Amino acid sequence: MKKIAIIEDETAIRENYMEMLSAQGYQVCGYSDRQSAEHAFNDALPDLAIVDIGLGHEIDGGFLLCQTLRTLSKTLPIIFLTARDSEIDTVCGLRMGADDYLTKDISMAHLAARIGALFRRMEALEQPADETALINRGPLTLDTKRMQVFWQQQLVDLTVTEFWMVHSLAQRPGHVKSRNELMSDAKIYVDDSTITSHVKRIRKKFIALDTKFDCIDTVYGMGYRWEQV
Repeated sequence: MKKIAIIEDETAIRENYMEMLSAQGYQVCGYSDRQSAEHAFNDALPDLAIVDIGLGHEIDGGFLLCQTLRTLSKTLPIIFLTARDSEIDTVCGLRMGADDYLTKDISMAHLAARIGALFRRMEALEQPADETALINRGPLTLDTKRMQVFWQQQLVDLTVTEFWMVHSLAQRPGHVKSRNELMSDAKIYVDDSTITSHVKRIRKKFIALDTKFDCIDTVYGMGYRWEQV
């Protein structure tokens, strides 16, 4: 049974998520603040952590907790689930090593789907590579089974959300994908500015590996497209 930790300072919200995930067959532990969570994690890590950013009197307590978790494990799936939907918060959360950044207006069904996707990726990483799951677009390779992306044979460290956005764009090079289409393909429901933040973050990750990377075009007023090299 997979163990999920929920770090949320609002009791009613925390208990609601715990009840929902327990009904999904997960073993769930809840924590109201960073300190109690860190104390528990020093003894044993969960299989996945769901973290709010504001924790009690700590405005950015979730960010601090994420940093602590990343020192304890480089691979533990971390999801920020927060009411804060600004571009700055989204970028900060992903930069600190979170695998996904979701806002609290997401439905329970979609939250469960995101959790399931992260667990499937972790399980797939333990399996041998499957050549039939590969999509090649010039120097870009997508492994749809492991949910990994490679650029010039180098791994691009994308979150699950970012993977599905690249997958959506690269499936049909030259075809413009609207922000709504990207949201649908990535199974997230956020505002346009958050999609813009994700795209900027994706570009930066590719550019970190290849300073000449320019395959993601912004088509103003319409969306984005993948330009084949």
